[in-house]
Amino acid sequence: MMPLMLRGLWAYRGFVLGSVKREFQSKYANAILGALWSLLSPLAMILVYTVIFAEVMRARLPGSDSNLAYSVYLCAGILTWGLFAEIVGRGQNVFIEQANLLKKVSFPRIALPVIAVLSALVNFGIIFGLFTVFLLASGNFPGLAYAALLPVLLLMVLLALGIGMVSGILNVFFRDVGQFMTIAMQFWFWFTPIVYPASILPEHVRPLLAFNPMAPLIGACQGILVKNAWPDWGALAPVLVLALLLCVLGLRMFRKRAGEMVDEL
Repeated sequence: MMPLMLRGLWAYRGFVLGSVKREFQSKYANAILGALWSLLSPLAMILVYTVIFAEVMRARLPGSDSNLAYSVYLCAGILTWGLFAEIVGRGQNVFIEQANLLKKVSFPRIALPVIAVLSALVNFGIIFGLFTVFLLASGNFPGLAYAALLPVLLLMVLLALGIGMVSGILNVFFRDVGQFMTIAMQFWFWFTPIVYPASILPEHVRPLLAFNPMAPLIGACQGILVKNAWPDWGALAPVLVLALLLCVLGLRMFRKRAGEMVDEL
């Protein structure tokens, strides 16, 4: 099944890449500054976090004397969570939003989640590229450990894709799934050490983080960017297993329900 899907995606690669391009262009089609907004918005966010937390609130990250450490910690967590949340959010709605396309055009339906992931990666690449420039300009670039971000982010994308596909297929048949996921993601965000370090949590709460697959992923990104620390690959192994299981489950559900989804839509 997998080789057939891959061959189908490769045969329709023009459709996939063209869809990603059109989606990006459509976001800024009627804007005077056009695609410049894709640079200005994340730049403004980085500057706000830096000014508010580093200069106004004088926030400090435990164990660090740098004025910008907490700002980098916060941006690292929020930007990477944003990638995860965008893929999950788009995945859970992608089949519903593209119902007309599914009914009228013949193409590998698995291309829709792939388009959603690629579009999210384009947005993230722009934002994170600016953040990297900020790290270089401020003298906070982490060093060689920066290279470890790639496998960590790929694992995060794999996890998000698995969750997005499973919830997206279920959402076609049970629309409550989308509403539930929206609420669940809000709780999940605050249960993940993004705006606060895990060290401030009560002792009896910290063990619960072991059941949060995003905690080691976000922690790895923050450790790389703030401390130039290589990830604990052993701690990420269970997340890899979970991500693969979810992706396999999503593909099996897709194979069995693809025809029914079109009728349901």
